[in-house]
Amino acid sequence: MGPSTGAKAAKPATARANLGSLKTKCSNLTPLFMALVVVGEILLLGQLDMAKNAALVHSWADSFYRTSPAGETESGLDPTPGREGCESWLEKEDTVVYLRNFDQDPILVAGADQEWNTCSVGCKFGYDPSRKPDAAFGWPQEHGTASVLRSMESSQYYAENNIGNARRRGYDVVMTTSLSSDVPVGYFSWAEYDIMAPLQRKTESAMAAAFISNCGARNFRLQALEALERSGIRIDSYGSCHRNRDGRVEKVETLKHYKFSLAFENSNEEDYVTEKFFQSLVAGTIPVVVGAPNIQDFAPCPGSLLHIRELQDVDSVAKTMKHLAENPGAYNHSLRWKVEGPSDSFKALVDMAAVHSSCRLCIHLATNIRENEETGPGFKKRLCKCTQGIETVYHVYVRERGRFEMESIFLRSSNLTLEALKSAVVKKFSYLRHVPIWKQERPESVRGGNELRIYRIYPLGMTQRQALYTFRFEGDADFEIHTKRNPCAKFEVIFV
Repeated sequence: MGPSTGAKAAKPATARANLGSLKTKCSNLTPLFMALVVVGEILLLGQLDMAKNAALVHSWADSFYRTSPAGETESGLDPTPGREGCESWLEKEDTVVYLRNFDQDPILVAGADQEWNTCSVGCKFGYDPSRKPDAAFGWPQEHGTASVLRSMESSQYYAENNIGNARRRGYDVVMTTSLSSDVPVGYFSWAEYDIMAPLQRKTESAMAAAFISNCGARNFRLQALEALERSGIRIDSYGSCHRNRDGRVEKVETLKHYKFSLAFENSNEEDYVTEKFFQSLVAGTIPVVVGAPNIQDFAPCPGSLLHIRELQDVDSVAKTMKHLAENPGAYNHSLRWKVEGPSDSFKALVDMAAVHSSCRLCIHLATNIRENEETGPGFKKRLCKCTQGIETVYHVYVRERGRFEMESIFLRSSNLTLEALKSAVVKKFSYLRHVPIWKQERPESVRGGNELRIYRIYPLGMTQRQALYTFRFEGDADFEIHTKRNPCAKFEVIFV
């Protein structure tokens, strides 16, 4: 009886326990049930009004990816790319289709026909009655056509060639010998001057040669010549001024047999360095310069030229000339660049002219056209960066100087440094099997191998004076600030 009575008493308790367990399970399934109900309602709504729901989804997506001009979302957080990774995602999201295709609609410059082998952007010179030119030589021009000033003369003789004067007169593009102009047109060129021509024996008894024909120069060059002679420097003069030798000779061939040449310009102006200097380099003689105050920027190596800045310098320069002439070892050291090759700074300067100035003008105009287009509202949504976890990837663009199109480079917030930028540029351009634009222009002896070496990286839009001589990022922190403040930052690189 006891066991039987106990078994009967246990049934109600077991039933209550099973009921409680069932309630718990149902309670746990309630969220799932509610979710299924919601999904069912959404599906029902979708069947009733698919177009409306599609618009709702797209509206949500747009609000998630919409960015401010600085490349941040409205919530202040960077959008994330999902599984595809930041680089691939940014490459796709930052893709831009510009209004103008320069291959189909090339830059048109009204003026004389120009000749060059290739140009990295569509470029045409001349007249086309069917369209308005992008630029034209002379001033003023009709609205929408840039006014271009091009001259290789000194601004001390032609005041309009001064950049400030040209701007005030309304010129949009300035092309002069100044490296601060929009498109420099210097006298230097690997193609025009055989700078690496071999040395010849110095057979002339006079220490220096001079070819000066303008006796009314606006500097002290004739006084400097006379002062050198008074200091005991014997000079053979082939020009109209102070002539003491028959001037019917080939200049460069004649200079090859002198230890020094007087590369005296007709004015002392920054960057105004003419054929007088470069012919001296071809001849393998040491130039003694009166002219550009920054002539050392044009030296093929340290100690390869002598500079008379003022008349007071003549005695010390004459002393140096005598010392070099009497000491072959010291003299040959000044010309060592003829054997070892010129400095990277010299190559970076002369390499600029590997691209014809007319082509560089077209690149400048096309770049400005795209820069102006990028200020429009259609470009405000470019992302330029994205975040995965705790790291942000920045999308920047780089092109070689003398080229037009940009290449994508990606930098990570954990290593946003100048060295990382250089490494990424070399890696990307090496992957593309990039051949520097000067490769066929330089003499074979100074072309180097196939390894890419960076001389400068600088923000797009800088003058060549800034790029080559005055601009530097003040360390990694300065570079990081620039990259963060300039969405999709653009750079140019100079390879040597």
